[in-house]
Amino acid sequence: MNLLILVSASISLFLAIVSLYLLHPTHFVTYWKKLPLLSPPHEVADLILTNGVIYTSDDSLPFAHSMAVANGRVLRLGNHSFVKELAGYRTQELDLGGKVVVPGFIDSHVHFIYGGLQMMQVKLRGVNEKDEFIRRIKEAVQSTTHGSWILGGGWNNDLWGGDLPAASWIDAITPNNPVWLSRMDGHMGLANSVALMLAGITNLTDVPKGGTVMRTASGESTGLLIDSAMTLVVSQIPEYSADDRREALLRASNLALTRGVTTVVDMGRYFPGVQADLSWEDFSDVYLWANSMSKMKVRVCLFFPMVTWSRLTDLINKMGRAIGQWIYLGGVKAFADGSLGSSSALFYEPYVDEPDNYGLQVTEPEALLNMTLESDLSGLQVAIHAIGDKANDMILDLHSTVASTNGMRDRRFRIEHAQHLASGTSGRFGKQGVVASVQPDHLLDDADSASKKIGKDRAERESYLFKSLLDANALVAFGSDWPVADINPLSGIKTAMRRKPPTWKNEWIPSECISLDEAIKAYTISAARASFIDNDLGSLSIGKLADFVILSTNSWEEFAKEASASVEATY
Repeated sequence: MNLLILVSASISLFLAIVSLYLLHPTHFVTYWKKLPLLSPPHEVADLILTNGVIYTSDDSLPFAHSMAVANGRVLRLGNHSFVKELAGYRTQELDLGGKVVVPGFIDSHVHFIYGGLQMMQVKLRGVNEKDEFIRRIKEAVQSTTHGSWILGGGWNNDLWGGDLPAASWIDAITPNNPVWLSRMDGHMGLANSVALMLAGITNLTDVPKGGTVMRTASGESTGLLIDSAMTLVVSQIPEYSADDRREALLRASNLALTRGVTTVVDMGRYFPGVQADLSWEDFSDVYLWANSMSKMKVRVCLFFPMVTWSRLTDLINKMGRAIGQWIYLGGVKAFADGSLGSSSALFYEPYVDEPDNYGLQVTEPEALLNMTLESDLSGLQVAIHAIGDKANDMILDLHSTVASTNGMRDRRFRIEHAQHLASGTSGRFGKQGVVASVQPDHLLDDADSASKKIGKDRAERESYLFKSLLDANALVAFGSDWPVADINPLSGIKTAMRRKPPTWKNEWIPSECISLDEAIKAYTISAARASFIDNDLGSLSIGKLADFVILSTNSWEEFAKEASASVEATY
């Protein structure tokens, strides 16, 4: 009995001594570090990046040496010793070796599933000869069954001298297959005679408002359809299966990640002449499916056709604006005009090579105003496509009417492209708080064609005014309009900084060049603000989602000087 009491007393004394030891702060921390499976006294990082040049796009701390990430969000930024405090037993550490890190790029304007589908079609991007154009269609015929549609896109007639293609180019090699080949800008397409016959296009065919059927002197269709007229043929093309569209999303996502793009603003499969329901089918069949199956790889902010504004309002009221961490419900989009390449962008003055052509007003002004008023009043963000100088002024006027009618609020009204601006128009963006959603790499194609279509003086006075917009305090967001241009922010950054098209020795409108800091922000924090997703994305700030890109360069100064780098990894 005495022995039992003695043993019990000894154990109690031992536990008391151990407890006193552990209660000392120094020993307490040491103890926790040696017991990693127990809950630590502070949040522990899953990943720590160190020894890098981390550009944050956050003016409160523009650069950091190290960054800690936990549960997919930024936990801490600063020097190595400060960030290292959050390391635990299971923390992975990534030595950047001095490499530059930037926030994940946000492409502010893509047609994501449409681009993924185009990756599975006849590829005509970069074709610079008529014979090569024909050869690629002939090659496609050999692997296509009789009666099946041959689809392709990306052609740019400026690359082979400017002559527009015609059905006669391909009729002889496609007698048993309908063909539809969209121009790179999506505002013009070429149909062969089989497709024209299926669509019922004759000399007497009524052309939808906001569109054109190009004809010969005798009134016969050349096979080219512009903007709203494209619906005559496009409506005959069988819809892609859900499986094909899901595969398109995966292809597009994989491509985007290789370019450092972690978020896209998807304007959907919506062009003049295309059914508005396609964007909704992609939302339900593809995006919701991918989200439910954990197959989303790139975050998306979705815009839907403005004619369906009430449907989107109902959806947001039901589901909120964010569906998990992958899908954001953005707003609605409409069209004011066409494109420069298809000679359908709306200008005050006529096209130089077509003295009677001022471009097309794709949507009736009254209908556009009424839809915009209703969309805006319901709280939706509005984005309207405008390329020509007259179209941009019309939409800025429309915005003024909407703001005065519906009242002031943080609406972040967007103009998509804002490509050609009349004198004084760039200043209106800042004054009115209108977002300029622009695509730098478009100028690489337009530098030559703009001078031919609208004249050198007009082109150099009003084209791609990035610096003027920024100087006017406009919110400028960069994108690609993929697949119109390649989805490649680093290329867009270089273009915005250098403005030097291929084969050119000098810059095009050098006064509109911008800095590296301005260009990256247009692909990150400004792009996020332009879509109301800046609470989660756009900068490497504490609490935000930790989407980031490791670049090949290890010198910020060199990057700013050369405007050149490549993507090494995307997280």
